[in-house]
Amino acid sequence: MSSTRQKTVAIVQTQAENAGAQEIARQLAHGFEKRGWRVRQIFFFRRTESFDNDPNVFFCARQRPSVPFGVMKMLRALYVEFRREKPDAVVMLQHYGNVIAAPVARAAGRSILVANQLTSSKLIPRPVALLDKIMGTIGFYDHIVVNSTQTEAEYGDYPPSYARRITRIAHGFFDKSAPLGKTEARQRLGLPQDVTLLGCAARLHAMKQVDLAIRILSENRDQHLALAGQGKERDALEALAMELGVKDRVHFLGELDTEGVGVFLAALDCFVFPSAMETFGLAPVEAAQAGAPVVANDIEVLREVLSVADEPCALFVDAHDTAAFASAVRRVLGDPELSAKLTGVGRRLAERYPLDAMVEDYVRLMERRTA
Repeated sequence: MSSTRQKTVAIVQTQAENAGAQEIARQLAHGFEKRGWRVRQIFFFRRTESFDNDPNVFFCARQRPSVPFGVMKMLRALYVEFRREKPDAVVMLQHYGNVIAAPVARAAGRSILVANQLTSSKLIPRPVALLDKIMGTIGFYDHIVVNSTQTEAEYGDYPPSYARRITRIAHGFFDKSAPLGKTEARQRLGLPQDVTLLGCAARLHAMKQVDLAIRILSENRDQHLALAGQGKERDALEALAMELGVKDRVHFLGELDTEGVGVFLAALDCFVFPSAMETFGLAPVEAAQAGAPVVANDIEVLREVLSVADEPCALFVDAHDTAAFASAVRRVLGDPELSAKLTGVGRRLAERYPLDAMVEDYVRLMERRTA
């Protein structure tokens, strides 16, 4: 009796940490496994311990290579891993994941290659963007996934042979609603109890503009801010909080796992998201679905994503206008009717972005090559 060989998919990205792209990898891995695929998660290098206990994970390097010889060793490890695993499909996340993994995978075998554009084209370094355009145009990628109408529009003037490979697949997401009251959630995270608590979950990177969230504390003096995430801007953000005299009201929680983010969201009175650019905005979507009222920077992609049937589930404001940003937060917290309306719509985001639909769309791509 013959048996059908189990198909293998490799999910490849740059670094192992708990951030948006890595959360998408977890979602895809979970969904692919439910559909009978064997999943191998591959990272170019390990940044934190966030994936150390996950099964079927491979690090090409234990830390980010800093010299050419280290880069060559990393690429060789990636090639050997592809040759060993012989994946039927390779799903690549982030721009460096695309341009580095695609040629190595092509050299190693005949996998179907699915690239992802998870960073705004405006933020991709020019040489990398040019390389991506060339590779997509000549067919290194079989498919290119974008996650919003706004992101798809950014590639509208690319060559036709690149554009015809593009498929828009909205992110599904894990529902991070936690069955906890604020008191228990704050206790678990060591956060103060009897305060108005704002929160932001984001990598501590300049693009996320977390400093703008800290600045509103100088306007709203009865509020505290909890930050979930890690990154190179932490020292600068701590210095800003000290400079503004709000250091005792800013709480750095560091990197949180999936369960920890759920606890974090349950602890909040309001979620703030001042990010400058997004291709989707997974963090505020998760917050809104979990029942937190959201105040977000007024950028087009967030207006697109944070709505259901044209009803917004966030209040939008120019985050650079500190007074307006602070006022919007006060408005949400002081108007129970508005807050209830926003959270009611937010709870319906899972209907708009079902995780199963995202996974099914990926599986269809992974099973066919572009003609």
